Amino acid sequence: MTQISADLLDNIRGQFAQVDSCPVQGPRVFFENAGGALTLDRVVDTSTRFAAIPDNQGRDNPGSHELVRIIDKAKQDLRAFMNAPKGQFFVGESGTELIFRLVMNACLGTDKAGIVLGSTIEHPATRSACARWAPISGKQHVLIEHDHARGLVSADAYASKITRDTLVATILHTSPVTGMGMDVGAIAKTIRTVSPDCFIIVDGIQHAAHGEINIGAYDIDGYVISPYKMFSRHGYGLAWISDRMSALPHDSLVGGPAENWELGTRDTGAYATMSDVVEYLEWLGGEISGSSDQRGRFEAAGKAIHEHEKTLTDAMIHGTGNLPGLAEMANVHIIGGVDNPAREGLVSLYVDGIASKDVVARLNSEGVRTHLRKADHYSGNVLDPLGLDSCVRVSMCHYNSIAEVAQFLGVMKNITSAN
Repeated sequence: MTQISADLLDNIRGQFAQVDSCPVQGPRVFFENAGGALTLDRVVDTSTRFAAIPDNQGRDNPGSHELVRIIDKAKQDLRAFMNAPKGQFFVGESGTELIFRLVMNACLGTDKAGIVLGSTIEHPATRSACARWAPISGKQHVLIEHDHARGLVSADAYASKITRDTLVATILHTSPVTGMGMDVGAIAKTIRTVSPDCFIIVDGIQHAAHGEINIGAYDIDGYVISPYKMFSRHGYGLAWISDRMSALPHDSLVGGPAENWELGTRDTGAYATMSDVVEYLEWLGGEISGSSDQRGRFEAAGKAIHEHEKTLTDAMIHGTGNLPGLAEMANVHIIGGVDNPAREGLVSLYVDGIASKDVVARLNSEGVRTHLRKADHYSGNVLDPLGLDSCVRVSMCHYNSIAEVAQFLGVMKNITSAN
């Protein structure tokens, strides 16, 4: 088996909370995964269980010892899942907060008069962090113009701007507006060829739920995710940093462990839920491949997720059954183009003559949850160059089905036919 079968999809859907129904709205299709993925049932159970525990880590009692064991296990689970044999994992307030912290310390920990390099496709988490800390640290913030038509930035685009005095660089793994994934490994290699000691920080928040993460192959210094977008829950972010980034001066307690990047007592339940996610993905990879090799199971899960989501987006764009796809509907435009191999489980669109907010509202009234992206500080970098004030974002995950895509297309057909 190399793809997610109908029987396996039923099994998968049975492991997620609220997969087809909202406790407020009732039955609905959930195509708002880029705003926060569905939560594994086991994560809900784990969160409830750990919320009742009064003990802290670092005490000499059995309860505390068990908390330390659970955190250590989670870090080892993440190390295996993300293929990160070196460096360290830690949690913080949110993905955005961690990106700010990594960018700040990379800027302050390197020489002045250098360059902080990023791109215009990036989420404001990295763009804002670099805009703040580059001038404070005496550096220039340079932004590479992304390909507006394709909704991404390439390694060649980085090559046109990278210089030997580029000391910090940021990369967006996948855009939450266009849905397009960047070739992180190729971009990082391009950067290292010219500036081998550059600190490279990756925003993996949108990508994390949509395919393999392979830190060992990227040659980077930081990778950040938001677990609520990867089948866990709200309330924390997760970062991996390289050994050399760990050694940079950073906020810490006087006299405390020099390598510690966590401030205050962390929620053990947050770590425990990441073990739940990793164990789920390893199970999925085993169902797909039957492999006895742990890394092989993770790779199989990532490939199957990517392939299933491509099936979903292809059906959405080109049609399924007797329903026309978005590409065949009058006055519908797809951001990033109709056929874009970089797409990861997300289609953003707009309809001539109908406000995007009205399309989102109509879909929602018909039981299909999508999201309105406005040309604001979150999405203006993508929408403004296209002359758009907004768009409809339809974001899927591997637990979504062709039947749900068909329901969406049926509503879209009615919306566009009445236009």
